[in-house]
Order: sequence, then C-alpha cells, then structure tokens
Amino acid sequence: MTVRLAWVLLAISCALGSSAARSAPREVVDQIATLIEDNYFDAARGSAIAGDLRALALEGRFDGLTEPQDLAAELTELLKPRDHHFSVTWSQQEDQGPVLSGSALSVDAFERRNAYGFRRVEMLPGAIGYVDVRTFYDFASSRPDEPARKAADAALALILSADAVIIDLRNNPGGSATMVGYLVSAFTKPGAGIYDVIHYRAGSESERPADPYPRPRLDVPLYVLISGRTASAAEAMAYTLQAAGRAVIVGEVSNGAANPGGEFPAGQGFNVFVSIGTPVNPLTGTNWEGKGVQPDVHVPAEQALHRAQILALEEVLAREPEQSEALDTHWALEALRAAGATRSGSPLADYVGKYTGAVVSADSGNLSLRRDRRPPWTLVRIRGDVFFVQGEPFRRVQFERGPTGEVRRLQLLSSGGRSIWARKLPEAPAADP
Repeated sequence: MTVRLAWVLLAISCALGSSAARSAPREVVDQIATLIEDNYFDAARGSAIAGDLRALALEGRFDGLTEPQDLAAELTELLKPRDHHFSVTWSQQEDQGPVLSGSALSVDAFERRNAYGFRRVEMLPGAIGYVDVRTFYDFASSRPDEPARKAADAALALILSADAVIIDLRNNPGGSATMVGYLVSAFTKPGAGIYDVIHYRAGSESERPADPYPRPRLDVPLYVLISGRTASAAEAMAYTLQAAGRAVIVGEVSNGAANPGGEFPAGQGFNVFVSIGTPVNPLTGTNWEGKGVQPDVHVPAEQALHRAQILALEEVLAREPEQSEALDTHWALEALRAAGATRSGSPLADYVGKYTGAVVSADSGNLSLRRDRRPPWTLVRIRGDVFFVQGEPFRRVQFERGPTGEVRRLQLLSSGGRSIWARKLPEAPAADP
C-alpha cells in the first residue's frame, strides 16, 4: 500500500433514487461492519466499532431506515465521531436522477477543468505571493511531466519573486499526500525530518517526497490559511509546516480528519470510507485527529487572508526596513490597515468637483475619481487628505489645500515614483433665473 493510494479524497455523491429502491438495513450494516473490522488501521478499534454496529442492528436501530439515503446518513452520523473520515454513501447507478443526468466527466477531465486544484495564483499588493489550493490532486512523483505536478510548478514559479507567501487551504478537503509532500518541500530543507509517517496494520511509510521541489525557498515568510473546511491531507500540510516552525497558521480550527483511507463497496449501492492508516508526525509524536490543527493566529475564516497579508507585510518590513521596495510594501500595509478601520477626516464634499483632466465625485460614502474616459477609481481614506486607490494600493491620491483651507489641487502618486498633478477648477456660476 502506498501513501499516494492511501490518501483518497472522499467524494460524496448523494443521488436521488427511485422510492421503490429499498435496502435490507441489517444486511447492509453487517457488511459495513465487516469491512471496518477487516480494514480499519487499528484492528482492535475496528473490531469494537464493528461490534457496536452489529449490536445496534440487533436492537432494531436501523430497521425503519428502508430508504437507502436515510440509512447512509444515519450510519455516517454514528460513525463520524469514531473517526472523522468515516462516511457511508449510497447511489443508484442506473438512475442518477435529474441532478446527475447526462454524461459524467471522466476523472482526468474533471481534474483538468479544475486546474488540478489550483484555483487562484497571484501576486498581491506588496509582493505577497498567494496560492489558493482547493484540492490536492495526485501524481507519480518520479514523473515531472504529469499535469498535477506541472500545475504545482507553474504556481510556484509565478510567486518565485514574492517577498512573502500565503497558501490558502480554507476550502481544501484534502487529497493526495504526494502533492502535500511536494508543496511542503518547496519551503523546507531537503531531507528534513518533518514528514508524517503513515502507520498501517502491517508496516508504515513516510510522506517524504521521493522527488522534492528542486528550488525550495527556505527563508521566505510563509502563512497558511485554514478553516473548519480544511480537512485530511490539507490539514497534514498545515500541521507539518506548523510543527516544523516553518509557517504561521491563520484562521479557524480545522476539521480534525487525520487518518487516510479509501472507499469500500458494501453492496446494494452502498460504499463506506474506512481509514486504513494513521499519520504520526516525528516532531509532535501525534496528529490532529478529532482535534484539528490549531491556528497560531485565531481569526474568523473570512478575515484570515486580510490578517495574513498584514502579518506578512509587517514581517517583510521588520526584516528589511531599508530595502529599495520598502515604500511599496509600506503603502500596501497602510492600505490594508485603512481598509479594516474607520478613518476620520474632512467631509467628502470638500474634494468633490472638476479638476484638470479629472472629476471627483462622492457616492454611498466613497470618493470616486475618473480621468478622461477611463473607468473610475474608488478612493479609500488613509488619513486626512490622503487616499489610496481601492485594489491598487501602489497608487495614492493626495489633496492639497490653500491658505484658507479649501482644496485646490490633487496629486496622483505611484510607489514607482510617477506623479501627476491636477488643479481644481472653479465652480461655474449659477445661471440667472
């Protein structure tokens, strides 16, 4: 059994079947109990769980659940507290219902259409590399030409010049340990003793990649975002990097599903996911099963990216306060802080008007600047008469006042050094009645 086969992403397909499709609950429960007994990584626990299921079946606990969907849901509810990977599913292949009508995508097509899990890869303001990974797809580690590995290489190449990196796993339910090991190796020392060891009933195997990422960035500040949706192999990545002291984990406690396994057919359209191994981290001597990965910085999941960006920019400035790019980094940090706070200042009406080559207006509590026929920019106050362009914090607008306090011109600045001035034009006199 290999690690790459052991970590199987659980795909739940709840299909609507005909009401005539009935199950024999005790037979199904007995078969599921046998599969757990024969395959669960801890033989003693597997036998105990199976015994409990059979006892409940003899008591008649499941006799009324003749609709297979209801039986699958009840069994999942009972088993999940024993191991967060347990799940029972049912589907009637001959009648998938309106939801799954038509030709289903092949596995290869599904992975390709989902960019092999890499939903977003971009350079955020302040040179912060951001990678949003939704699933860890598998690949043969010895083959650099496999699509999933090529996608990972492309993502890492795009953020190669980043001053800090954020890996977003908030919506990642897991997948392949091969991808986990490869991504971890992109930020850690080759040969580091940090990888989980998966223990099976017979033998064990390390998650250490056979062919690690060739150009790891060992010193770049690294942040990993997690939430209650982060599960399984995605938790493994966060847990490994946290245990190694290599990343700061930001967000909410993760799902708590540590033990890898796979789906086993139980007959009559039922399948049960059974954990066949359990990971043990060499640095902690344990794993995250039932507990979840604990963030270093606890914030609501929806605020995790904003908080991580601030932390990353602060760390970059603390490391190299005199770097040539410090102005751009500082502006990005100020913009993030301003976006999350209420800034006091003069009424927006002070700035509204026509300027040479520009028009400033106010709407719904925001300033808007339009130059010629270009789309307008929304301006967010940083302090006083200084604003930044929303979405482009490397651009600023600073208003200048005259001796009596009236706004008389604006300056459009760029962290790249360019500056454009615009004079405020006098208001046209009101027409005679």
